[in-house]
Amino acid sequence: MDANPTLDQLQVFLAVADAGSFSAAARGLNRAQSVISYTIGNLEAQLDVSLFERNGARQPKLTDAGKAMLADARRIVGDLQVMRARAISMKQGLEAEVSVAISVMVPTDAMVAVLKEFRTIFPSVALRLDVGELGRIMELVMTGRSSIGIGGALMRQDDSLQVERIGHNFLLPVAAATHPLAQIAGPLTLADVREEVQLVVTDASDLTTGRDFNVLSYKTWRVSDIATKHHLIRGGLGWGGLPASVIHDDILSGRLVHLNLEAYEQGHYSIYAIRKTASPPGPAAAWLIEAFRHKLSSCPAHFPGEVLDSVRQDQALRA
Repeated sequence: MDANPTLDQLQVFLAVADAGSFSAAARGLNRAQSVISYTIGNLEAQLDVSLFERNGARQPKLTDAGKAMLADARRIVGDLQVMRARAISMKQGLEAEVSVAISVMVPTDAMVAVLKEFRTIFPSVALRLDVGELGRIMELVMTGRSSIGIGGALMRQDDSLQVERIGHNFLLPVAAATHPLAQIAGPLTLADVREEVQLVVTDASDLTTGRDFNVLSYKTWRVSDIATKHHLIRGGLGWGGLPASVIHDDILSGRLVHLNLEAYEQGHYSIYAIRKTASPPGPAAAWLIEAFRHKLSSCPAHFPGEVLDSVRQDQALRA
């Protein structure tokens, strides 16, 4: 009987394909590069195909057969992870502690409501809560610091993670009522905002290195978190995008003005539940995911148009 590829061989194959080199895969798996090469060689011998081209190039390149086998390997490894996770969940009781990472894009009132109910239903379960921006939520789950993440802005595909969309929020570009941009009547153009300071959140993770989102101004001030950005914008020190749930009261009171800037990509910001495929949530963590799904799926799809229209009319009268 022909020998079947082992799970270890398939995982090494995926590591090399994802890392782009044998040396990078060796570092990621904490193994010698010779062991990685030997494992791939054995896998190719068992399958009787060449998975990588080795024509003197510094970086191994998948052959056509390798590309086809890559999809099969991902499916097989994923199925085994699901099987292992199911076995763990069958014998797993109520957790002693749940560690959850929550994005600042999750509306605060929704988070408080869910956690208040969680405390009532699971009084014996301790909670460790991390709040982060952008790729930080994904990073916390990937590193195992958080067992589940509730957030958005998925920075890259990772087959070790189980990701499902559970709701949404939305972003609006705003400035203080006293800011020069707020004094311009009618729609704003790129020329209007280019020379104004835009406040931008810098990701605490390395997943967005070299990438900016909705940065339109030549002048930028970078801050570490949404709360600081919110305070600086309210203080008239710049303009920028903020979650609608954060600025709802500021818009209604007229303290902040929604900028009619077509170039700024507004609208839905999807929120996901993120966890490791091989680490299924226990009863308390699973309840949290479903509770956030219920709360976030009922969030409005946009800031009510009639509210913005009313605010603009009021601002025009005051002007």
